[in-house]
Amino acid sequence: MPTLRPLLAALALGATLLVAPAGAGAKPKLYVSLGDSYATGYQVTPEGGRNTRNGFAYQVPGLARKRGYDLRLVNFGCGGETSASLLERVAVCRGPGPGGRDYSGTTQIHAAETFLRGHRDRVKLITVSIGGNDVTACARAADPVACVGTAVQTVERNVTEIATRLRKAAGPKARIVGITYPDVILGLWTGPDVNQDLARLSVFAFKALLNPALSRGYEAAGGRLVDVTAKTGAYGSLDELVPLPSGELVPKPVARVCALTYYCEFRDIHARTNGYRLIARLVANTLPRR
Repeated sequence: MPTLRPLLAALALGATLLVAPAGAGAKPKLYVSLGDSYATGYQVTPEGGRNTRNGFAYQVPGLARKRGYDLRLVNFGCGGETSASLLERVAVCRGPGPGGRDYSGTTQIHAAETFLRGHRDRVKLITVSIGGNDVTACARAADPVACVGTAVQTVERNVTEIATRLRKAAGPKARIVGITYPDVILGLWTGPDVNQDLARLSVFAFKALLNPALSRGYEAAGGRLVDVTAKTGAYGSLDELVPLPSGELVPKPVARVCALTYYCEFRDIHARTNGYRLIARLVANTLPRR
């Protein structure tokens, strides 16, 4: 019957629309990354090291896609940044991540705020990797724990300001996630400059001082901290021994940090690709599965 053809065509079109992927043709949501060399994906290389796309921020979109999110990374990270310099440095960033934003002449926080205000309706996720460079020098202090205790007061104050400003710029819907770090100082359990006492103290410094301060800072703005230190095994027993590839027996938390970072091999604090992937997975898992 010829008169049925338009009706059948309309029904077929409707069926096609019903099975089309949700959000088909929509612009991807934005993932904004701020922070230090962990945000820029720094890794050791034979030439001495460089920022790479193996960093956690670069791995998050792929892992988020498996949870139902289409995210595009916008990276403001800068190698060497501290919680203070993120708020104050206006000089050109000498260590941006691959494809990172150029915001010379203004601070990292101000550049991010400006971007967030202009893209409020599209920003889904914000991560901040900061605080590690604030306490790194404490490993060489006469009293490392006292040094960290003093430093984290500044870290908490600065992170609270950072998170609060990001929340105000991004609005109430954006997810703000702070990260902490693997306890690389556990790597001093082995190697040429062994200091097992400092390795033990580092666990306390992360668990009781730095990480609680970071957590309070992000929570003040409705964000959250992912405890990378815990998830990389730092709080496990130091009495359970396992072999390194060399055959040397070390505590399991030490072996774990040796496998995930370059510290045991090169005394470099940065993560290997699998270490960054673990962090990326922790971040992606904060997104509710669709």
